[in-house]
Amino acid sequence: MKTVRLKRKEIKNPYLPVEAERITTETFLGDELQDISIWSGNQEKRLEDLFTVDTEGNAETAEDVHIILSGDCSKVKRIGEYMTGGKITVEGDIGMHCGNFMSGGVIEIKGNADSWLGREMRGGEIICRGNAALYCGSGYRGEKKGMRGGLIHIYGDAGDFLGETLWGGKIIVDGNAGNMPGAEMQGGEIIIGKDAEIPGANMKDGVCIICGTAFDILPTFMLEEGKKNIDEFKTGFFEFSGDHANRKPKGRIYAKDYRIHE
Repeated sequence: MKTVRLKRKEIKNPYLPVEAERITTETFLGDELQDISIWSGNQEKRLEDLFTVDTEGNAETAEDVHIILSGDCSKVKRIGEYMTGGKITVEGDIGMHCGNFMSGGVIEIKGNADSWLGREMRGGEIICRGNAALYCGSGYRGEKKGMRGGLIHIYGDAGDFLGETLWGGKIIVDGNAGNMPGAEMQGGEIIIGKDAEIPGANMKDGVCIICGTAFDILPTFMLEEGKKNIDEFKTGFFEFSGDHANRKPKGRIYAKDYRIHE
């Protein structure tokens, strides 16, 4: 097992974004740290210019690598991009696009995550102990396929457009979600522990479960007769089919309570 500890150094401008797609488990299989470069603003830097680096042990595959990030990483972007195995632990907050396209392994964030967490991920697991910002588990702007596999679990709240263009996998939010969770869904599952607003807009397939109140459900959804029991929650939910703005939609919204958009 190889453990890599990266601590963010203090810099003059803490708001300058860092493009750190090289910080992923596959990168640290070797020992040639001098060859690892990342971008700070418009300047290419060595990894050791921005982080103190401490490594221990050896690894033959990405599964045997554990990266621990500490310090202020709130503007460090693209951590774990295309990750296939192993683990990344973020001791605090993390910047945008964490876990882009990842297909395996685990990313655990002990603070908050900025926008596009798990963007277009294929597999693996992301655990966010705090809140997640906009577009969690979605596709990037103009992309028709968002998250396709894996699991994202957010212990706090999620921002707007949670799971936009979701095709597969599962997103769990223990708290509230913002506007339009599950917009343009094509598959997969979203579970929201509390409230959400305008869920499932233009969804064609997939399931969105709201354990609190679904506010402003669009009039293009049809309320099915009777309450439905979901084994995982053991209580009755209102069931909506839709979005009937599409031909033969297979999407389902389940809500403990709801308000219809007028």
